[in-house]
Amino acid sequence: MSLSSAINTAQTIFNNTAAQTALVSKNIANVSNADYSRRMAMLGSTGNGAQIVSIQRAQNDALMRQHSISISQSSAQDALLTGLETVKAALGGNSYETSPSKYLKAFRDSLQTFASTPGNTAIAATTVSSASDLAKSLNKTSTSVQDVRHEADKEIDASVKKLNGLLADFETANDAVKGATASGVDASDALDQRDKLLRQISDIVGISTVTRANNDTVIFTSEGTVLFENSPRAVTFQPTAAFNATTNGNAIYVDGVPLKAGSGADTSGAGKLAGLLQMRDELAPKFQSQLDEIARGLVTLFQENTTPATTAKPGLFTWSGTTVLSSPPAIPGMAASLAINPLAAGNPALVRDGGFNGPTYKSNTSGGSGYTALLDKFLTSLSTDMTFDPATDLDGSSSILDFSASSIGWLEGLRSGASTANDNKTAMLSRTQDALSNVTGVSLDEELSQLLDLEQSYKASAKLVSTVDAMMAALLQAVG
Repeated sequence: MSLSSAINTAQTIFNNTAAQTALVSKNIANVSNADYSRRMAMLGSTGNGAQIVSIQRAQNDALMRQHSISISQSSAQDALLTGLETVKAALGGNSYETSPSKYLKAFRDSLQTFASTPGNTAIAATTVSSASDLAKSLNKTSTSVQDVRHEADKEIDASVKKLNGLLADFETANDAVKGATASGVDASDALDQRDKLLRQISDIVGISTVTRANNDTVIFTSEGTVLFENSPRAVTFQPTAAFNATTNGNAIYVDGVPLKAGSGADTSGAGKLAGLLQMRDELAPKFQSQLDEIARGLVTLFQENTTPATTAKPGLFTWSGTTVLSSPPAIPGMAASLAINPLAAGNPALVRDGGFNGPTYKSNTSGGSGYTALLDKFLTSLSTDMTFDPATDLDGSSSILDFSASSIGWLEGLRSGASTANDNKTAMLSRTQDALSNVTGVSLDEELSQLLDLEQSYKASAKLVSTVDAMMAALLQAVG
């Protein structure tokens, strides 16, 4: 080897070592960056010796797809569970202490006490107070359910706006990837940014992707609707200002196609939007219908329809309407308007005697303070089967006590199932994240080991240069 060849070889090694060291340093600097994929310098033989011919980015398309799916499934499940937990908290938490079912049982107990001492005015007042607490519990719970729907609607609006922003950013990143690929330059940074955006998009809506020529990526929703192809598709949503039991929330449209909600406690939805839609449009309205049926049952069971009266009218329990709905379904929102007859506060004995709607509706015609027939009738009716709307997903024939308890059981069953599914999907997300990180993430130990190897290469090159320098000096001395 000539001295000039030796110098050229040393120079090539220095250049390679410098480029590799810079790459390793960049990897180390991003060791904690979950959105960074490890870079690797690929050496190849050229006419000038070994040189860096390309920079490769660690990736695994199959794991990337599975990771996006896990993000979407976990996000939808979390959105659903959060809504159910909010409803549970509004009902008193783990024991559902402020649920209508608890207050209905307390009211039943007050009625029993009143029936045993019908002449006691203090106990009569307590019974009216218990009835008022029951009505207020249905009012408050109904309001809480609609608040959950409204919060879900607002979160949908915010998420749709965020999604549109992410899609606009994705267009920029995708163009950068295509441009770098077409020109043959390193596209690693642009690919990192694009993959980061895909993960953020999959948190909001379930997606699948197809990669075309020049690394161009097309995004579809999990239902097959195009979300991005060369440019973002419009995702539109009109928020609702306020919610009540008769309000229907607006749909989310992706390029004019409505997005589907999830179903089941272990939701089939993918992405936060699917979970929010399920809570707003399916589960919360279903629970509201159960509350409305409890309210209808109370109005029906405590109606006044006593001879010589001919028309049944609400008695102790009233609502915004003036009728008694003896058969399902209840009018949506009935629970929100349930109240105690205002006459009960001034004359609680009316619960014992009847007559909220005038003398013709009075049961205790003799006026005796020991009269218990009406109270006994009420107590019996609370435990007697009546007809409920089967669309509530509860037993269509049961007592009102059992129906209200089943309503809480239905809610807790959903919440428990959603919680278990959330734990499973969170664990799956963690595993896919770890698997992807093992392939694409930076290992500090490996990078430091590579730095040591590069240091040895540098030392060898420096030794070669030193040797050539000594030989050149000796040659010049000999010539001189």
